Amino acid sequence: MEIIISNNANKPIYEQIRERNGLGMENILELQQVSKAFPKSGFWLKDVTFSLPYGAVMGFVGENGAGKTTTIGCILNTIKKDGGTVKLFGREMLDRDTDMREKIGVVYDGDNFPSHWNAKQLSQVMAGLYQGWDHGLFQKYLTEFQLPAGQKIRHYSRGMTMKLALAAALAHHPKLLILDEATSGLDPVMRDEMLDVFLDFVQKEDHSILLSSHITSDLEKVADYITFIHEGKLVMTVTRNDLVYRYAVLRCKESQFKALDPEDILAYRKRDFQIDVLVSDGKEAQRKYGEIVADHVSVDEVMLLLVKGERYERAS
Repeated sequence: MEIIISNNANKPIYEQIRERNGLGMENILELQQVSKAFPKSGFWLKDVTFSLPYGAVMGFVGENGAGKTTTIGCILNTIKKDGGTVKLFGREMLDRDTDMREKIGVVYDGDNFPSHWNAKQLSQVMAGLYQGWDHGLFQKYLTEFQLPAGQKIRHYSRGMTMKLALAAALAHHPKLLILDEATSGLDPVMRDEMLDVFLDFVQKEDHSILLSSHITSDLEKVADYITFIHEGKLVMTVTRNDLVYRYAVLRCKESQFKALDPEDILAYRKRDFQIDVLVSDGKEAQRKYGEIVADHVSVDEVMLLLVKGERYERAS
């Protein structure tokens, strides 16, 4: 594996890879105003719009029921969207587009395969589904992940079943990995092993990953972009570097909060003795407002403020 080392800590790895290869910033995945209503439950996916460049990892974050799995279903065409467009590799996917499906590897949280199968049987079935199925590569991953090929899947641990699903997703040489809570429930050692595989995968400039996860520490390690969704509505997409180096939470007294420019406030949350305010430029806020404390922010805290906090109501 070729590791790209940057002299500029603020430049994402995917940009370095594409610059090295003289490639433009094209998108492997584009969603434009995707919507889906579920009248019985009252849930509505509302005009979701984002794009994922080639060579990048996007973390997809939101509370339970926020719309992450529904969005993934609309991308894969397993859920029929009500409106909007989804483009993969530059075009919309139709039911008959088996060649496009060959380019996508998918791992869901939970049972991905029948429990009475073993890995050998799984390989035989997958070879009939994917023209590009690589039995040798699948065996390589089984060995690397220490998965017994002859043992029934029902006897695998949760970590082993997720590794098997990842091995199967990678063994037909996809260009896009879509992972829905693929590291959920795994211990830290297993999660690190899988994150290493993800980083290895995106070393190729035409590979990308959409990673839906509740484990925000994983996203902070591997994601180039982080997209936040709440109650079916996309809240924002931010680069990890902007989140680390620019975004901040201001710890305000009531009087300090009232003095803030509403245009600077992304979200805020009132606590017992202070008001936490999310801003997109902590250094500029400190320069502008002087004595206010500005703390670096984590993905967890951003999600908490976006979900539990409020937006500033501007006077009409």
